[in-house]
Amino acid sequence: MGAKWLKNAVFYEIYPQSFCDSNGDGIGDINGIISKLDYIKDLGCNALWINPCYDSPFKDAGYDVRDYKKVAPRYGTNEDLYRLFDEAHKKGIHVLLDLVPGHTSEEHAWFRESQKAERNEYSDRYIWTDFWLHGAAGMPYIGGESERNACYVLNFFKCQPALNYGFLHPTESWQFSMNHPVALQTREAIKDVMRFWLSHGCDGFRVDMANSLVKGDDEKKSGTSMIWRDVRRMLDLEFPDAAMVSEWSNPKQALRAGFDMDFYLNYGGINGYCTLMRDYYDNEHDASYFKKDAGGNINRFLGQYLDWYEDTKELGYISLLTCNHDTTRARANLEPNELKLAYAFIFTMPGVPFLYYGDEIGMRFLDVPTKEGGYTRTGSRTPMQWNHEKNLGFSTADPDKIYLPVDSAEDAPTVADQMADPDSLLNTVKAVLALRQKEEDLQADAEFSVVCSEPGKPFVYRRGHLLLAVNPTGQELSLEIPSGKRMNIFRIGKGEFHHGKLIMGPQSFLVVR
Repeated sequence: MGAKWLKNAVFYEIYPQSFCDSNGDGIGDINGIISKLDYIKDLGCNALWINPCYDSPFKDAGYDVRDYKKVAPRYGTNEDLYRLFDEAHKKGIHVLLDLVPGHTSEEHAWFRESQKAERNEYSDRYIWTDFWLHGAAGMPYIGGESERNACYVLNFFKCQPALNYGFLHPTESWQFSMNHPVALQTREAIKDVMRFWLSHGCDGFRVDMANSLVKGDDEKKSGTSMIWRDVRRMLDLEFPDAAMVSEWSNPKQALRAGFDMDFYLNYGGINGYCTLMRDYYDNEHDASYFKKDAGGNINRFLGQYLDWYEDTKELGYISLLTCNHDTTRARANLEPNELKLAYAFIFTMPGVPFLYYGDEIGMRFLDVPTKEGGYTRTGSRTPMQWNHEKNLGFSTADPDKIYLPVDSAEDAPTVADQMADPDSLLNTVKAVLALRQKEEDLQADAEFSVVCSEPGKPFVYRRGHLLLAVNPTGQELSLEIPSGKRMNIFRIGKGEFHHGKLIMGPQSFLVVR
C-alpha cells in the first residue's frame, strides 16, 4: 500500500457545480469549496474527492475534458485550485482530483489535430480505423465528422473519443500493440497530467473508468492492469504519498493493478453493495437490508464482500460509499433513521469510506430534467442545502439561474436545521466519524471478522477489540454471546449486553469494548 495517510481517511465527495456558489453566478466554484472546509473538517472528513473541474464543454458534466491542465473558468482559476490544496492541507485535509484517462472531449486540442488529414504528432493519440467505411470491430465509433479518411472509436458518449493505449492482441492493421511508441506516448501524456497536478499540491486521483484503457483486453484486464502498475511505479518514485482510487468495482483486479483503493459500486444489476440500500433495481419489492422490515439479508452483501476482502486485505482497501454522482441517493427509499444505521455500518467497516455531499443531511433524489449528460443521475446532483436563505443557501443568484433546482419541499433538509437538532442524521454522522477517528480499531486496516450473520438475528461483527452489532428491523433481536464484562462506547437506539445476551432494540446499532 502506498499512501499511509489513508489509514484514518474519510472522504467527502464534492460535485463542484452544486456545492457552494461564492460569486452569485448560479454555479458552485472552488472558492465556495474553500469557504466550507471548516464545515467538512467539523463533519469528520479529512479528505476530499472533487469531481472534474477542468476546462470542458460540459456535455458530460466535465468528464469530457478539453484541457487537463486548466481549471474550467466557471469554477475559477488554476490559482484558486492551488489555494484550495494549500488551505485544505492547513486543516489536515487531503485532496484527490478526478482523472479521466480513457478519453477526452472531442474539442480537446489533441483530438482536433488527430482529426486532420495530414499526419502529425497527434494522429495516433486516438484510435482510428484505416478507412471511412471501416467500422471499429464491435466497438462504438463515429464516422463522417472529420476530414481524416477514417472512423474513430468512442469510450463512452459520442463526445468522448477514446485515447489510444493500444490493443492487448491487435488483429487489424490500424490497431497498435500496447508497447507501440504511439501507445506509450499516450501513457506518458497522462503521467504528465498527473505530475502537473501533484506538483501543485494535489494528493492523488480518483480514476474514472479505470478499467477501460486497453482495447481488446481480456477478462482479467491484463493489459490495462499493466499500464496502471507502470503508473504506480512512477508515483512510488516521484510522489510516494499520492493515492489513487479506481472506478473499477473489482478489487481483485484493481488493487493488484496498483490502486490503493477500489470503489464498491452498484455495477451489474443487483450486487452485494446494492443489497444494502438499493435492492430495488430488478424487482418491484425493495429488499434493501437497511430498509426497515423489508426482509433483507446481510449475507447477500457478505457473499461477495468477504471473498473480495479476504483476497485483497493485504493489497489495499475496498471503499464503501454512501452514494456518488452516478448513483441514486439512498434517501430515495430510506428514511433518516434507516440511513443512520446504514451510514454507521459503512463508516465502521474496513477500508476507506466515502461520503457524498448532502448525504449527511439526507438530501433527496429529485425528479429534475437532465443536465449536462446526467439523465437519470441528475437527481443526485442538485445543489447542497445549507440553510433556509435564498436557494437553500447554495447561491444568491435568481432561482432560474442556478445550476439545478433545489429541493422545494417545505421539509427540505438543511445543514442549519440539523446542526440544531442533537438527534439529526447530520449529528449522528458526526458522532460516528468522531468515533472512527478516536478508535484505531475502526479505521481502514484493523482486523475484521463476522460473528453472526444469521437471518432473524442481529448482524454482529468484530473490528479489532471492538464488537459491533446492527438491527435494522422494527423488532427486538437478541443473540447469546457468552462474554465477560463489556463497555458500551457508542449506540443508536437501544442495545445492550445482559447476562451474556446481546439484546438489540428496533433499528439499533451498538459498539462495545
